[in-house]
Amino acid sequence: MVVSVARDGAARAREALDRCVADSGVALFPADTLYGLACDPSRADAIARIHAIKGRDERKPSAVMFFAPLAMREILSTLRPRTREALGAILPGPVTAVVANPERRYPLACREDPERLGLRLIEGPLAGASCAVFQTSANRSGEPAPSRFKDVHPKVLEAADLAIDGGELGGEPSTVVDLTALDNGGEWGVLREGALSHAELEARLRKVLAI
Repeated sequence: MVVSVARDGAARAREALDRCVADSGVALFPADTLYGLACDPSRADAIARIHAIKGRDERKPSAVMFFAPLAMREILSTLRPRTREALGAILPGPVTAVVANPERRYPLACREDPERLGLRLIEGPLAGASCAVFQTSANRSGEPAPSRFKDVHPKVLEAADLAIDGGELGGEPSTVVDLTALDNGGEWGVLREGALSHAELEARLRKVLAI
């Protein structure tokens, strides 16, 4: 099924995403900068489908993405104060925050390092969807991640249970920032430069971390 945000509206796109994830399906969706593949982060079978669609090494970790702050309450309650403050300063936005995960939540996303978890909270037309998703970019392994719906590989599009057309996106990957050491007296660090500049990231974090 294809849902167009422009034609069908954002509300229908959000409802379709929530329904697809709840039914253990795989969704192709517009994130904030690139198209992604998403599924229930607790369903090993759906995650295996995503790896097969992409031809991706299943040992690689993926982030868990949220579309509403309220949906993050449970995971936020497991984090320590400086980490929570940092997340409040940089999310929502085109950032993947890697946090300490001592309770080993979302182990299927963490893969080989269950005490480190990537978190995302995005804006855009799907903001407000209630689901949390295992997410990765909607490209075949080794190929560019698409920023336009029409550039999604036909086999990826065909394999998804739901495809949401969100038009043209920003085109840069998220900035990946490591926050795992903050509450042990350590510093944050950038693991991958992306859509949010290092300067902007530092400015936001300085306000709450006194760095």
